[in-house]
Amino acid sequence: MTDHADASVHASAVKVGDRAVLIRGPSGAGKSRLAFELILCGRAGQLPPAVLVGDDRVHLATVAGQLIVRPAPILAGLIEIRGLGIRRCDHLEQAIVGLVVDLAATDAARLPAQDALKTSISGVILPRLPIAANFSPLPIVIAALTTTQSSPSVNLSANCVKGISNHISPTIATE
Repeated sequence: MTDHADASVHASAVKVGDRAVLIRGPSGAGKSRLAFELILCGRAGQLPPAVLVGDDRVHLATVAGQLIVRPAPILAGLIEIRGLGIRRCDHLEQAIVGLVVDLAATDAARLPAQDALKTSISGVILPRLPIAANFSPLPIVIAALTTTQSSPSVNLSANCVKGISNHISPTIATE
């Protein structure tokens, strides 16, 4: 998937650890909610410290081959909390994007194709999580931030009843 960076995009961003999660999606898809949930997970120790970069509208720029996200100046330090309205929140002036989450993605799948798991924004290739509408994104984002892909040495079951060979054989040793 390829996208183009604009001076301003409809998205939210939260820096988790040393990289930002850029959250995109249509209005009402849950961008602000996911941003706040990531902040809460950082405060609870479920994730590295997480700090808001921007909510609702952010600016993207490519600097030295990295995608930088900044809050829209008029919205800096503000986040929408459904049921409470617009609230003040600690925020950062910029962060390097390390993951793109697309909410209400039409190409979301249980076992997504490899090309769906990457996006290019202004020539910067980034990991991407396409999340289906009405599906809770938080567990998937936490998994993406805290786990690694299985190694190619994993013994996949050749006799999978579903015919997709994605089940791990019960006889393999853990690494």
